[in-house]
Amino acid sequence: MPSQYADIIALCEREGCAFRENEPMLNHTSFKIGGPADLFLIPSSLAQIERLLPAIRQEGCPLSIIGRGSNLLVSDNGVRGVVLALTGSLGEMEQTEDGVILCQAGASLDRLCRFALEKRLTGLEFAFGIPGSVGGAVYMNAGAYGGEIKDVIRSASHIDKDGKLSTFTADELDLSYRHSRYTGEDACIVSAAFALMPGDPEAIGARMEELKARRRQKQPLEYPSAGSTFKRPQGSYASALIDQCGLKGYRVGGAMVSEKHAGFLINYDHASCAEMLALIEDVKRIVKERTGYSLECEVKMLGI
Repeated sequence: MPSQYADIIALCEREGCAFRENEPMLNHTSFKIGGPADLFLIPSSLAQIERLLPAIRQEGCPLSIIGRGSNLLVSDNGVRGVVLALTGSLGEMEQTEDGVILCQAGASLDRLCRFALEKRLTGLEFAFGIPGSVGGAVYMNAGAYGGEIKDVIRSASHIDKDGKLSTFTADELDLSYRHSRYTGEDACIVSAAFALMPGDPEAIGARMEELKARRRQKQPLEYPSAGSTFKRPQGSYASALIDQCGLKGYRVGGAMVSEKHAGFLINYDHASCAEMLALIEDVKRIVKERTGYSLECEVKMLGI
């Protein structure tokens, strides 16, 4: 282990923060692809994050922050530096006032949606079945079935590289299609508040189950993937363009365009990152040549 991590490891041990050296990233992405991270941290409190981020900056170590890894493609060579993972140990949530749920960033969207249902609150049904974390959903303004995070978020809090806790209001978050103020930044989102409306629990639950059933029916959930691989191009849909080009079932090694949903590139058979990247580039090239549309990848790349 390079010497520059020794102080960070010592801090983790003092703080009681779980860590692993040379941790395979394929265990932490929905693609099931990726080599080892030099140092993988799993903080269990905001206080740990507040102390860790300045220490990582001071040591000059590269830092990557991830959630549930559901929109992430990691290099076969792994990730140099520190990977900080916000998981279920930072997943608490509570109703703080009428219609408002405050949720830590490590919680899954499914848990948040079920909590809203328990509280008889509507507005988050669209997110039920999206496999990501709350932090990841805020980071990329996740959306589906006509809804998106910007419709329901009131504020988000983060810890910056100096260990300072700050909050952005919904307006300050600069939310747009698959974008937020956090996009491309190294702040660690730690919580978000959602403003919802009272609703009929039977109707809320029925809508959640309806959308989940539609996902099971239309999406290749039986294979590792990162969901929709490409952003929606203006004036069309990525899946329709890919299907139009006859690319369903197109393969590069173990990476394949799903035969069930052309917008999903799947890890069909132990695909490598190199194979998935080659497939992404092939799809982009063929779609551009045959339709004139330029596809933009929605998946975040790490170590690439």
